[in-house]
Amino acid sequence: MELVLKNVKKKDFPVLKSLAKSLGFEIVKDEEKPYNPEFVKEILEAEQSIRDGKGVRMTMEELKELCK
Repeated sequence: MELVLKNVKKKDFPVLKSLAKSLGFEIVKDEEKPYNPEFVKEILEAEQSIRDGKGVRMTMEELKELCK
């Protein structure tokens, strides 16, 4: 069986860790990465290209027409 604890306060973690250890449980700390690094790279490159003037301006009408 697997148990997942979320939003554990830093001050409570040592107590839970000690309890788990005394009961013979295995503790696995999984650090979540909020974003895929490749996705972040694409977004940063797109922002840079806009700063470099490589973006395309569109009116709302052109955008609506494109989305049809």
